[in-house]
Amino acid sequence: MKMIKYSFGLIVTLMLFITSCADFVEPNIPYATFNNGAYLRTIARTSTSFNFFDLANGKFDITVEAVDNENGATVQTVEVRVRHRRLVPGVGLQYIPAAGANNLVNDVLVKTLTLADFKPNDKSKFLRAGILITSAETLTALGVTAAQINGGDAFEYRLKLTDKFGRVFNDINASGDVKGGAFFASPFLYNVSVVCPSDLGGTFQYSSSEMDSAFGSCPGTITGNVTFTPVAGSTSYTVSDATFGLWACYGDTFGGNVRLNDACGVLSFSGTDKYGDSYTFNFISVTPAELTFTWKNSSNETGRVVLKSNVGKPWPPGLR
Repeated sequence: MKMIKYSFGLIVTLMLFITSCADFVEPNIPYATFNNGAYLRTIARTSTSFNFFDLANGKFDITVEAVDNENGATVQTVEVRVRHRRLVPGVGLQYIPAAGANNLVNDVLVKTLTLADFKPNDKSKFLRAGILITSAETLTALGVTAAQINGGDAFEYRLKLTDKFGRVFNDINASGDVKGGAFFASPFLYNVSVVCPSDLGGTFQYSSSEMDSAFGSCPGTITGNVTFTPVAGSTSYTVSDATFGLWACYGDTFGGNVRLNDACGVLSFSGTDKYGDSYTFNFISVTPAELTFTWKNSSNETGRVVLKSNVGKPWPPGLR
């Protein structure tokens, strides 16, 4: 037993000695000659989407930090390149510029940053730069107009970093850890979607006229209130009364699950009322104060509606 204890003690002593000396041993691996790379850590994403209804004021706006073994000073240029992407149902993805052979990425240069654009900051030792590309700059670089852009489209912005040694770093040669890791946060690729925000929820005053129904009469013009309740996770709204007072006029109460859908400004009805009838929305006009349309259900009931906007919340001009 003593021999085991002595042997164990000797082993522990040797281990402590080896560990204590480790810091003084010259490593066999030549760390000093490693080829250090560079990447662009994303510090802020101020704007990474375009509003379809305000495309003229759209911008891609981020802040990046150049990380290398000279605290960012090896940066020579950072090219910002872009291409347009659209998913065509039944066809697939289409690009401007068109993809090359073997789906090779083709894009165009929209802006170039130099080392002079990277500045010191009080948050870290690495140099930082803001990258701001307007929608106008983007469309000009691609040779397209705003009229050619649809809601749901996307712009792919790619960063191409060239250092003073002539090396290139981008989303093609960066590792998965660099592109997707929370620490590195350097995708080199940013997808900027063209989104269609919808904010039609609320209770609105209506005026209904030109009403017609085989189940009861309602001559002249009536007024009332209708509520559009947002459906979570969508750009649709449940409608409290899709007849806009017609049923109430001849003694019935509205029920069912009729929705108003906003697809990038294109309005439509879906669902059915309590009798199983579906509804059609027919747009007429829109001003900041009034949205005018007609509706018709599958029982051939119909009416013309002028829907007033609420104070401080005008109707979006892109509705149709």
